[in-house]
Amino acid sequence: MTIPNTHTVVISTKNKHKLEEIHAIMTNLPVKFLSLDAFPGAPEVDEDQNTLEGNAAKKAETLFKVTGHSTIADDTGLEVIALDDAPGVHSARFAGPSCDDRDNRVKLLQMLQGANDRRARFRTVIAFASRSGTYFFEGVCNGSIAKEERGSLGFGYDSLFIPDGFTTTFAEMAASEKNEISHRSRALKRFAMYFSGIVEGDQ
Repeated sequence: MTIPNTHTVVISTKNKHKLEEIHAIMTNLPVKFLSLDAFPGAPEVDEDQNTLEGNAAKKAETLFKVTGHSTIADDTGLEVIALDDAPGVHSARFAGPSCDDRDNRVKLLQMLQGANDRRARFRTVIAFASRSGTYFFEGVCNGSIAKEERGSLGFGYDSLFIPDGFTTTFAEMAASEKNEISHRSRALKRFAMYFSGIVEGDQ
C-alpha cells in the first residue's frame, strides 16, 4: 500500500488536545501530520450518520477527496447500559441541537436518577481514508457514571465518567493519566500499529 505524498496524513480536527495526543503516540514514525488549519477552505462535515463508524468515515473520506492526502477522523460516543447504549452516536447533541456539555451531563444524571446499574463505556472509532480504501480502529474504555459531577479537567462527560479500576472521574485525572487508558488513546494505538506496518512495507 502506498501513502500519498510521502506519509503526509491529515487529521480532521483543529482540537489541540487531539493533535498533541496523536503526535505523542505516532512520534516514532516518519509521518508529517497536517491539521485542518492547513486547509482553510476545507468544508465543515455534518455528522449526520447513525453510527460512530459512519460519522468517522464521512469526515475522513470527504477530507481525503478535498486535500488529496490520507486522512484520519474520529467519532466518540458514551454508551450507558441502563439507557440501551444511549446517548451513543448522539452524545454531543444529547440534550438538543443547541445544547452544551453541561446540558448533556444534566440530562444524563436526570435519566439515571435512582438507577442502580450505572455501567457505561466510552467508545471511539477512527477512520483512516486513503487511496486503497477506508479502515477502522476502535478503542473502548469501560466504567460507570458517577452520581454527581466531580473534577474540573477534561471536557464533555469527563466529570461523570469513572473508568473501571479507578475511583476518580476522567475530570479528576491529569491529562497524562487519562491518556494512558482513554478510549481515544486505545484507538490511536491500534492505528499506530497498523500504520507502522505500512511504513515498514514501503521501506
